[in-house]
Amino acid sequence: MKLNAKNRNRRLRKKLRVDEYQELGFDVAFKLADGTDNDTVDTFLNNFFNEVIQPNGLGFGGEGDVLWHGIICTQNIGKCTDENRTAVESWLNENGATAVAVSDLYDVWWAE
Repeated sequence: MKLNAKNRNRRLRKKLRVDEYQELGFDVAFKLADGTDNDTVDTFLNNFFNEVIQPNGLGFGGEGDVLWHGIICTQNIGKCTDENRTAVESWLNENGATAVAVSDLYDVWWAE
């Protein structure tokens, strides 16, 4: 579904999350070693948030135990960048995650 934001007022563009209010994000999936205990998972996730998610103004919504998947967006209305994708992917690969997969950027409100 492609939305044409032409001739829409600011309030409607914001409500529809189009034009300057479009939000781009990306999906992420990764795996920790089988048998990883809960304390190690908690430490890994705390480091993930403290070292790459929060410093880049990102937010992560996901679930898992040793196999994780979720979405990454900006904390405020905005667009993730390819640099954000690279930072997340690099951090995960450098910190013990395996099977790391990062999607292309997409419109998180109007994904097709």
